[in-house]
Amino acid sequence: MKLKTTQFEELYAEPSRNGIYKSKPFQGHGTPIIKMNEVFNHRRINAKQFYSDRFQLTSNELQAFRIVNHDLLFARTSVVPDGVGKCSLVCDIDGDLAFESNLIRVRLKETQVNPEYIFYYFQSPIGRGRILSISNGVAIRTIRGSDLAKVNFEIPGKQDQDRIALILSTYDDLIENNGRRILLLEQAARLLYNEWFIRLRFPGYEHVKIAEGVPDMWKKKRLGDIAPLNYGKGLKNDDRVPGPFAVYGSSGIIGTHDKAMIPGPTIIVGRKGNVGSVYWSSSDCHPIDTVYYIDSCNCSFYLYYALQNMAFISTDVAVPGLNRDFAHSRDIIVPESKIQQLFEDMVIPLRRQIDVLQITNVKLANARDLLLPRLMNGEVMA
Repeated sequence: MKLKTTQFEELYAEPSRNGIYKSKPFQGHGTPIIKMNEVFNHRRINAKQFYSDRFQLTSNELQAFRIVNHDLLFARTSVVPDGVGKCSLVCDIDGDLAFESNLIRVRLKETQVNPEYIFYYFQSPIGRGRILSISNGVAIRTIRGSDLAKVNFEIPGKQDQDRIALILSTYDDLIENNGRRILLLEQAARLLYNEWFIRLRFPGYEHVKIAEGVPDMWKKKRLGDIAPLNYGKGLKNDDRVPGPFAVYGSSGIIGTHDKAMIPGPTIIVGRKGNVGSVYWSSSDCHPIDTVYYIDSCNCSFYLYYALQNMAFISTDVAVPGLNRDFAHSRDIIVPESKIQQLFEDMVIPLRRQIDVLQITNVKLANARDLLLPRLMNGEVMA
């Protein structure tokens, strides 16, 4: 496979552009907006995802900041060094969609280059290395569009790009399909939680007195009293040895390791980056230092869904994060034990199906990531 050295901007169909900022009066309505957390949470941006953030844009602003299929989006900033310059590919969107100021949009000449191949290039170790080499800052890492444009890399011919992209995208297609099945199962469990513990239509509710929103025999306690949050431990990407144990960051599973830090089950709560995100791990795992975790002895599916409904906020202006004392002070309703156990019994089968799909996705992602650098350097022919 022949490789040709090129500068990134030579592949641009137009100059790269930073996204748009809008003050609060112009937020909450109008055009759906891709924010940085979408790039952290999704490798591929598509119409199946729900974009709750909206900006009121003029026609000229929409024209300038519109997202189209095959655009690449790069995270300009990150409090996590590994997150800066994270790249997502836009695909299968069918309406107006724009992007915010913490992102850089790159639109490529598709007659000369396959955007999906370039997306995978920037997922590879060499591509990430190029991004990190142009990043700046200490507490908050940043990249500039002007530096991104000057990145040099080697790419094969268009046909080889197409073949490599097709091979790698097959893995991501399977992962996304499993992800949609997981969302449906999660939705079923969440609807049950909402019916029982938000609307308070739990079994036998007709015969239970409710005072100030708390049914008889239920209790209101502080989170810190029933499930203290523990700090995760840093584990850099270079120090990870692929293995059977999931590594959790604030955006979910970010890799695997050959050793676990804590036994499962556990609940992971985002501390930095994707603040207040909540994940369940049935198995032993390693939560990194951007998250908190809850010991297995304090875990329950009720608590997992209750935390998803808790009002966690960023409390540090300089470096957004979830303050542990603040989180511990939040009130949580503890149901009567029989109701809570009945809820656990109904959710367990759903969660078992989710576990199987998540394990499958980890294996698919590992296989893809092992193949990725070998395809990029020509060690394996497409």
